[in-house]
Amino acid sequence: MIHFYLIFLLKWLFGYNYLNIYLYDSVTMDFSKYNTDGFFDELFDEKHKPRSSAKVLIEKLETLTLKEFKQRQVSAELALLNMGITFSLASGDDQSVERIFPFDILPRIISSKEWEGIEKGLKQRIRALNIFLDDIYNEQKILKDKIIPEEIIHTGEAFSKPCVGLKPPKGIWNHITGTDLIRDKDGTVYVLEDNLRCPSGVSYVIENRLVMKRIFSSVFQQSHVKPIDDYSSKLLDTLSFAATSKERCNVAVLTPGIYNSAYFEHAYLAQQMGAYLVEGQDLVVRKDGYVYMRTTEGFERVDVIYRRIDDNFIDPTVFRPDSCLGIPGIMKAFKEGKVSLCNAPGTGIADDKVVYKFVPDMIKYYLDEEPLLPNVPTYLCSFEKERNYVLENLDKLVVKSANEAGGYGMLIGPASTKKQQKEFAAKIKAKPRNFMAQPTISLSRAPTFVNGRRFEGRHVDVRPYILYGEDIYVLPGGLTRVALKKGSLVVNSSQGGGSKDTWVVEERENNA
Repeated sequence: MIHFYLIFLLKWLFGYNYLNIYLYDSVTMDFSKYNTDGFFDELFDEKHKPRSSAKVLIEKLETLTLKEFKQRQVSAELALLNMGITFSLASGDDQSVERIFPFDILPRIISSKEWEGIEKGLKQRIRALNIFLDDIYNEQKILKDKIIPEEIIHTGEAFSKPCVGLKPPKGIWNHITGTDLIRDKDGTVYVLEDNLRCPSGVSYVIENRLVMKRIFSSVFQQSHVKPIDDYSSKLLDTLSFAATSKERCNVAVLTPGIYNSAYFEHAYLAQQMGAYLVEGQDLVVRKDGYVYMRTTEGFERVDVIYRRIDDNFIDPTVFRPDSCLGIPGIMKAFKEGKVSLCNAPGTGIADDKVVYKFVPDMIKYYLDEEPLLPNVPTYLCSFEKERNYVLENLDKLVVKSANEAGGYGMLIGPASTKKQQKEFAAKIKAKPRNFMAQPTISLSRAPTFVNGRRFEGRHVDVRPYILYGEDIYVLPGGLTRVALKKGSLVVNSSQGGGSKDTWVVEERENNA
């Protein structure tokens, strides 16, 4: 009876029928019927053979029965549930529902040789974006030289006037960045967008890896997967490097609180780093201008704050006066070098989806280098000629709002209705600066276990995390997000997406 209720609970929690776990006990895993459908597949080549970096994994999987694989999937999801790895999903009645981030145990694999090129491109991009931020809030050379139209910056919602003249410690603005990458049908890797404000998701990367090492320990070792275990220590090093004091460094993670969708991550990273987890009400700027944390033993000074709240809420004396999340006076303390904020306020202008179009120009302008990772071709509705093209081709393009996230504020032309296209056309005409468009990319796919029965290709992207401290560090792999709905191009968890572990695999003789 207890066993029956366990199966019923799994069905309720994870949304598909786990009763099938007891069927087809002797059926061996078989990829012979897996179809790439003409898309670039991350594990199989165009001849339906496993890519060299995935060969060890596929050979291992084909020794398992369907029942054994399902048991591993169940074990992974129970482990994530027991770890409390959840995110908050809005329901129809304006309430939040806590769920585990759907997880598919078949990993996405990237060869170490390809990763080297990606890593170099990401470091190049981060350097250019950091120089851009420092320039745009100070001398604005890139505007004076007309590399970027002045109105693009000054009309951007994320351009923060209170940050003009700001000089962050060590000259670093974007300490933590999550850069979304996609692959096209021909195998080309593109940067889809940059996330510099409060990029989330790295806790899922770390916990997904812990689970995978348990359930696929032998194949994990044989595949020579690059480790990610030291991310938390590297994050702490990055934050500590930003401290203005050489004598001391108390680090705190500033969270909006338990009702934030990423609260688990805030608490997790604080615990992993041995840092304080605080809310705005826990901090105060005292008469000496420094920031202190209230404790049961009195006030404790805080030197570095890893903020996970947006600019608008961080200081009610500078930004939104109605904010209950921030700390009055903290911007003054930051400007005076009495506390370090990571990422620095104002970084949002660098991940504005309209400003994104000009990142290759930034790389050429500031670094005198050709971009190593290309952008997706982009049309700005601010420009009349490009706007007209977008309006005439709404059924073919992906249209995005400049500052929306999570898959919201977006029109996927080929999947849209005439009514939706008409509504977006009106929005574009009303606020052209707020919209950009791109061609619909045939996102690469990866085999995904669906309905507890078979493997089907699902579209994926990947978000590597980049830390900018004394050096620039790129976490090998990052968060692969997968569109679990068949044919969907939207990978965001809030839109029904899930995740996979991302293996950067060193190709050696024994897995050649």
